Amino acid sequence: MHWLLSGPLSVEKLTVKIAGLPASLQNLKLVQMSDFHYDGLRLSEKMLEKAIALSNEAEPDLVLLTGDYITTTPAPIHQLVLRLKHLQSRAGIYAILGNHDICYRNSKAEVTAALTSIGINVLWNEIAYPVGRELPIVGLSDRYSREFNPALVMNQLDPATPCIVLSHNPDTAEILQQWRVDLQLSGHTHGGQIIIPKMGPALLYHRKILRKIPMKIRRRVPCLRREYSVVRHWEWAQGLHQVGKNQLYVNRGLGTYFPGRLFCPPEVTIITLEG
Repeated sequence: MHWLLSGPLSVEKLTVKIAGLPASLQNLKLVQMSDFHYDGLRLSEKMLEKAIALSNEAEPDLVLLTGDYITTTPAPIHQLVLRLKHLQSRAGIYAILGNHDICYRNSKAEVTAALTSIGINVLWNEIAYPVGRELPIVGLSDRYSREFNPALVMNQLDPATPCIVLSHNPDTAEILQQWRVDLQLSGHTHGGQIIIPKMGPALLYHRKILRKIPMKIRRRVPCLRREYSVVRHWEWAQGLHQVGKNQLYVNRGLGTYFPGRLFCPPEVTIITLEG
């Protein structure tokens, strides 16, 4: 049933050029995974196992996780980390939190503690240097958090030095144009989940149609009552984008909401950096 809702797992491989990348970091390999929504409903054990195996087979220098490990209650994180502890990486595993990871009052602390317990470094408005001072890794708080304040972190960086920024919501790329961001890694959108060929995410058109239906009719039909506002910039729903002078990559995620995915498979991303 899960396969029918999500489709088969896809591996996306790309090379990203980073201006000023030092020779010692040429061909640095990153694996990105995002939006697990691990709760027994939205991600199958088989797909999760395959995603971890594919990541390990790539022999990455860094594994980067861009949020939404859970959906509602934080309880499933304790089972998820039993799987994630098998991830392998030469220079470590770094993670940020998504909006679902901070939903409940204790979610942020519980999710962070669980990930940390298996050696995953959780960044919340922090900078890390797993491959040296020549390529800082920035992890921002979630866009919907009261603590979202990119200036607090980004102003600590030298604009002459390349950097990678982990930010769950791709809409933050608009704000981050104020700083040098050689590569921003995001998730959150699930790629749109249902894609209309040559048109884009169905959810975008759902909103446009919904606004033309009188409210008194919408109130009578449950599926028409709610407008789903995931992101503002649906043009960045998935893949690599140039945003001003910065680059943004949006991962389609592993977890899947009902009614499923169409022309939008879950993904593991393998990124090679070049100067």
